[in-house]
Amino acid sequence: MNSIYKTLAFVLLIGMTMAACNTDFLDTKPLDKVSGDAVWSDRALSEAFVTDVYNGIRDGLLDQMSLDCQTDNALYSFGKQDVNEANVSPSNTGTVKSTMEWGTVFARIRAANIALAKLAKPTFDNSGNLAGRMRGEMYFMRAYLYNQLLRYYGAVPIIKTPYTLDEGDFTIARNTYEECVNFIATDLDSSAALLKGRNMAAGRATMGAAMSLKARVLLYAASDLHDMPTAKAKSSVIASFANPELLGYVSGDRTARWQKAKDAAKAVIDLNQYGYKLNLTAPVSAAEGQQNYINLYLSQSGGEADGIFLKYYIRASNDDWGSWFPRNNMTNGYHGWTSSQPTQQLVDNYEMMDGTKFDWKNPTHASTPYENRDPRFYASILYDGAQWKPRTPDGAGIDPFGQIQMGSYEVGSSASPSPFAGLDTRNSTIENWNGTWTGYAIRKFFNNDPAIVDQNIRQEIPSIQIRFTEVVLNYAEACMMLGQEAEAKSWINKIRFRVGMPAITESGAALMARYQNERNIEMLMEDQRFYDVRRWMIAPVTNGQQSRIIVITGKLKAGKSVTTYKYSKDNYTYAYSVQDLGTGKENRKWADKVYFLPISRDEINRNSKLVQNPGYQ
Repeated sequence: MNSIYKTLAFVLLIGMTMAACNTDFLDTKPLDKVSGDAVWSDRALSEAFVTDVYNGIRDGLLDQMSLDCQTDNALYSFGKQDVNEANVSPSNTGTVKSTMEWGTVFARIRAANIALAKLAKPTFDNSGNLAGRMRGEMYFMRAYLYNQLLRYYGAVPIIKTPYTLDEGDFTIARNTYEECVNFIATDLDSSAALLKGRNMAAGRATMGAAMSLKARVLLYAASDLHDMPTAKAKSSVIASFANPELLGYVSGDRTARWQKAKDAAKAVIDLNQYGYKLNLTAPVSAAEGQQNYINLYLSQSGGEADGIFLKYYIRASNDDWGSWFPRNNMTNGYHGWTSSQPTQQLVDNYEMMDGTKFDWKNPTHASTPYENRDPRFYASILYDGAQWKPRTPDGAGIDPFGQIQMGSYEVGSSASPSPFAGLDTRNSTIENWNGTWTGYAIRKFFNNDPAIVDQNIRQEIPSIQIRFTEVVLNYAEACMMLGQEAEAKSWINKIRFRVGMPAITESGAALMARYQNERNIEMLMEDQRFYDVRRWMIAPVTNGQQSRIIVITGKLKAGKSVTTYKYSKDNYTYAYSVQDLGTGKENRKWADKVYFLPISRDEINRNSKLVQNPGYQ
């Protein structure tokens, strides 16, 4: 036997002999894991567990694909959305964001249940009643997660305790919609009580966040989609469903539900803790209005006071999509991916500065569609000719002016012009695979920092989960539904004055239409539109149409000569043509089954007590 093998054999023999004499080495703890008992007996580890539950929010609103891409507001650049084409089914649930995905969310709910159970009798140093604070956070997060499921699927099973391996039966039926609402509201009441008076760190739940989420939940509960007599009258699919109690209220006083929604929102307003420039009695200037809106969504320069519950990012360490929002949604002329693209429908919904509707039949509007619009348009949308940031080095020589180029133009002389493709189009000489299809890109949630022009630089703009303006709009909507139009308009107009827009004066159905548009424009790409059009039951109109796009050309005027393209009405005659995107990219249609999304077949197979939503086999 070779000497090295002799040595190895001897070492192994000695090792086995020692093991036979002493088995203590088997009783060791893994170095990369912490036992459950250790977690809940240690103050810092318990808090780390609770903090991790917040990761159920994931990318917040700043995902690569905004949920608005499944509405009339936007188009996702990188593939059809089965939800938009009504192709979803239990075996094909389409693109489901992780914050609504059944199994993912229930995993986080189980973590919250574990925390609530363990924190009821803390075994660590509980000075300052840390356990009480963390229980308040977990009640909030459990409610938040349940509401994500509730507004996406309708009623779900309510699980209040963590399952263990000793459970005899892991199957459980869906509770009623009313039971889910009551359960979530109770959790939020518990959260608010436990968090009252506490100075919470940024990004954590607060009493105000719990109260505000309750106002949202109760507003939805009072809406058309969840009032079964109303919903059945508007949808044959819902009318034929054998279990309407899973979708909404089958009885009870709807007026009382609207009153509860109003009272919940007013309770937040009466805290006098939030709000940004909502004490105005007249519109500010257009320039100030635009900056006010930017301050709101960047949570800066006073706009922080509007934020009630936010998710924060740290550029150096976060790798969430929220940090990569500039790369994901900046135009391709800046090496971005232009992922969530505003549609022409959205752009047309921005009013003129005087509060009148934009109209392509108006010759002035049609020839200068981007002039004299609601200041929020300029703060939210990147359009042809918009002044933006300096280009990256490879584009700076082509466009030294830092303007968005969404069209095709002539350069050279008018007598002998040459074609030039805009740098932010799909014919760009910088990158062409990731350009806009619609002729627009998102500007909202971008820091105007000129340093963030490269796709490799992350940003730290927080993702807005709940803000005070939503609470105000919720309050106004409830007031309208209770016949209190003057009160509703006074609050809507406060929001409009802040951005430089005139007061609305309508009443009745016209007022509701103005409110619905105002809510959409103000909370663009904040995960509101997807649910709003459903709960109002206007989705067959808004979501049942093809995405519309803009095609822009710039033709040199007679006698003009241009070497480097720049937007100029002196040098160019611009033409704007609105077209349907075309069925090759996405064939949008509406089916009433999509009011509630399907529970995946895997979940149904795992839990035989689950009842599938209407319209799915």
